[in-house]
Amino acid sequence: MTAQSLVVATAPLDLAGSGQPLKDRAFRWMLFAALTVGVVTLAVLIAYVTIKGWPRLNSTLWTNMPSIRRPERAGAQSAITGTLWVISFTAIFALPTGILAALYLEEFARPNSRFQRLVEINIQNLAAVPSIVYGILGLAVFARALALGQSVITAALTLSLLILPIIIISTREALRAVPRNIRDGSLALGATEWQTASRQTLPAAIPGIATGVILSLSRAVGEAAPLLLLGAVTFITFNPTGPLSGYTTLPIQIFNWTKDSREEFQILASATIVLLLVLLLVMNFVAIWIRNRTQKRW
Repeated sequence: MTAQSLVVATAPLDLAGSGQPLKDRAFRWMLFAALTVGVVTLAVLIAYVTIKGWPRLNSTLWTNMPSIRRPERAGAQSAITGTLWVISFTAIFALPTGILAALYLEEFARPNSRFQRLVEINIQNLAAVPSIVYGILGLAVFARALALGQSVITAALTLSLLILPIIIISTREALRAVPRNIRDGSLALGATEWQTASRQTLPAAIPGIATGVILSLSRAVGEAAPLLLLGAVTFITFNPTGPLSGYTTLPIQIFNWTKDSREEFQILASATIVLLLVLLLVMNFVAIWIRNRTQKRW
């Protein structure tokens, strides 16, 4: 038997003659089917809440305060303002801490040291911890031990802990994507390690960092479980005025309205879901815009 006939005899069976093994094509079709099911389900859900909430998708939704007696005039202004307050303080706490921690671990920490391995393992484990656990931690430490109560600052600190591992991991991946010769060239020209990291490596990694940060904040915007455990008030008719004010957020307001059996509140909840989706889409659009404006080809 010649070498050519041996290769033909041992090649995987191709029934369709497309040059691709049957197992590979079957696996691709399975992946495509899974993707189709997910996309179709998501599209159906979005279409359902949009159609149901369409009558309330008007200015009263974001200009009026919540109301129990008059659902036709109720709005989500306090929830929108509370969401902006909470997410702003979350970004203030989480972004500098996460980016600087990632910069240290990737650029300054001793490679393969016992301390770095311990930190990396804990960060990866914390990224997979359920959000309700962070709610328990925030309730015990921030709300009770530090006596911050049911305030904006408590929610922001809890959500900061929730998204901090994700920011660190995504920032490290963005820093690793920067070519090594940029660091070597900067050091060869006499720059210190800090100058190289702050003026060369970090600016070059901005596209990946921005994407990871916006996606992390998007997750924080949609969280309700840890805030409910913290005792966030579900019905508030005033806007927060500071970090120690009471608050509510869009996910909590949606949770409160979906519990009501009246059809008017179900429609209002659907409209607020659409509003929350629009906010998340805007945040993701900002991440894509920043990535495209700052992306470099190496």
